[in-house]
Amino acid sequence: MGPSGGTIRRVIVSVALVLAAGVVTGCLGALLGIGGGVFLVPFLNLALGLPFRTASGISLVTVIATSSVTSASPGRLKLANLRLGMVLEIFTTTGGLVGLLFVNRFSETTLRHVFGGVMAVIAAVLLSRLDVRNVIRDPKVDVGLLGGRYHDDESGGEVAYRLKRTGVAFGVSFCAGVVSMLGIGGGVLKVPALNAWCGIPVRVAAATSALMIAATAVVGAINYFIRGDIIPELAAAAVLGVLAGSRVGFAIGARSKAKSLKLLMAVVLAAVAVIYYVVRPS
Repeated sequence: MGPSGGTIRRVIVSVALVLAAGVVTGCLGALLGIGGGVFLVPFLNLALGLPFRTASGISLVTVIATSSVTSASPGRLKLANLRLGMVLEIFTTTGGLVGLLFVNRFSETTLRHVFGGVMAVIAAVLLSRLDVRNVIRDPKVDVGLLGGRYHDDESGGEVAYRLKRTGVAFGVSFCAGVVSMLGIGGGVLKVPALNAWCGIPVRVAAATSALMIAATAVVGAINYFIRGDIIPELAAAAVLGVLAGSRVGFAIGARSKAKSLKLLMAVVLAAVAVIYYVVRPS
C-alpha cells in the first residue's frame, strides 16, 4: 500500500518549508561566512520537530553547499587569506574528528544546551567589539607570514592586517572544528574570534572561513549519513534553498558596513541562544 494523500501533503509542506529555510540559511551563510546552520538547525529541530542529530546532519550538507558557492565568488576570493586558512584548517579538521566523538556520545538535550551556550558566548564577544575594524591604513607595512592586504571600500583604498595571538587562533580553530559537528559549520565561532582577538578584519575572516568550512563539514556529514540521520529529500531541498539564498547574501554584503554585519551576526546568535535556553530550555 502506497503513502496516503495526507502523508504526501505533509512531505510536500515539509520540503517547501525546508526550501524556504534554506534560502534564509544561504543568505546568512554568504553574508556572514558562518555557514547558516545557526538558523537551519533550530528551525529543523524546533519548528519541524526533527531530532537534533538529523537537523545537524542536514545542516552540514548545506554548509558544504554554502562554502562551495561563497568560495567561488570573485569578491570573496580576493578577500580570503589562503595561507591563513590552510594553516587553521589543520586544527579545525582535528577538532572535527574530536567533535564526532562528542556528538555520538552525549544526549540530545546536552547537545542542545551546548549549541545554545556557544551562541550566547559568541554573541557577547561580538557585541563587545562592534567598533573594532582591525585594519592598518598603511598597505606597505610588514604583515608577517599570515597577515595580508585587501581593498577596503570603507577605508577608501588598500589596507593591511596582521594576525595577532597566533596560539589563540589555533585553539579557536580546534574548538570551531569540535562545535562544527553540531551542524553549525565552525565559522560561527571562528569568524567572531579571529575578528575580536586575532586582528583579522571581519570581511577577511568571513571570506577565509567560508573557504574552510566545507572540508570539516564533509567529515561530519559522512558520519551523520552513515548513522542514517540525514533525510535525503529534506537535505536536497535545503541545498537548493541555500544556493538561491547565497545570491541574495552576496548582494547585501557588498553594500553593508563591517559594523552592521557584526551586529546582525550578534543578534542572530543571541536569538538562537534565547530560543534554546528560554523558549525551549530542555
